[in-house]
Amino acid sequence: MIDCIQCNTNPAAACFTLCTDCLRAYPHPDNLVRLHARAREKYGLVSVPPDSDDGIPCALCANRCRMGEGERGYCGIRANQGGELKELVPAGSALAHAYLDRLPSNCCAAWFCQGSRDCQGSREQGYNLAVFFYGCSFDCFYCQNAGHKFLDDAPRMTEGELVQKAMGRTVRCVCFFGGTPEPQMSFALRAAERIARESGGTRRICWEWNGTADPRLAVKAAELSKETGGTVKFDLKAFTPALHLALCGAGNQRTLANFRMLAGRYAGEELVTAVTLLVPWYVDAREVAGIASIIAEVDPAMPYSLLVFHPDFLMDDLPVTPREQVHACRDAARKHLSRVNIGNRQLLQG
Repeated sequence: MIDCIQCNTNPAAACFTLCTDCLRAYPHPDNLVRLHARAREKYGLVSVPPDSDDGIPCALCANRCRMGEGERGYCGIRANQGGELKELVPAGSALAHAYLDRLPSNCCAAWFCQGSRDCQGSREQGYNLAVFFYGCSFDCFYCQNAGHKFLDDAPRMTEGELVQKAMGRTVRCVCFFGGTPEPQMSFALRAAERIARESGGTRRICWEWNGTADPRLAVKAAELSKETGGTVKFDLKAFTPALHLALCGAGNQRTLANFRMLAGRYAGEELVTAVTLLVPWYVDAREVAGIASIIAEVDPAMPYSLLVFHPDFLMDDLPVTPREQVHACRDAARKHLSRVNIGNRQLLQG
């Protein structure tokens, strides 16, 4: 943590050297994206989505990569090899692993979802099958699961193996997260459809993502959650476009568009929810108020979780979210929304 090199007043993360106020007003957004180039190079990832005139297009997420011969996409999962779009793994497989998480779990929706409520006070053991996908369409400097970037060493899982795990007797829900599911959305949707079908709809299908999927795929995913009683959790990282670019290396336009679309489509059904990580000093009450106002436009009763930050990845020089910031963000959200939850409370100091 350092003093902002521009205003010399506010604290700043060393990876930015600029504070929140200076980032919000930064006049050259493209330079904010370039901040991520060196960090991505370490993992063999391209600094910006490729856009070759004669490249092969990929439409899975908002990055809309057009990969020239030999180029990898932004997520690092697919590449143009000999004029064909190929993934790092064979068809029917994914770079992913899955593990059982006892309910009620640390899922961001556990405070309101039916799956966790059913397990409270019940003698029957219940588990969430957490499916962790490698790769991401963002490049968050504070990523809480940065291991998703190690694509070359990532475990591989077949569709059949995942479905078999989901059929375990005590599995009640299956949550697709990561990274984020979007770069491997085709696999995730096929597996989710099989799980819903072969379980007779007895496994809740949930998504925890950054919301950058192609809108048609996002609708398919949400329909599976609706049919099985699951949830769709949007990680709304920042409200101000320049700050979002700095934090995540990408814009928030598709995320907000998909959120508005699905939240409006399923308003009042307790299907779509949102979470925001309270990055110290950066994601402050002003950012939360902007996000909460967007949510309230669709459904002021939508569950919204504010998560306490712990130092990680390239922003490990920051502290845990200060208590006063948490309270200010909660109060800002409550001016717009009736259901606001604080997650990761155990991290708060004092």
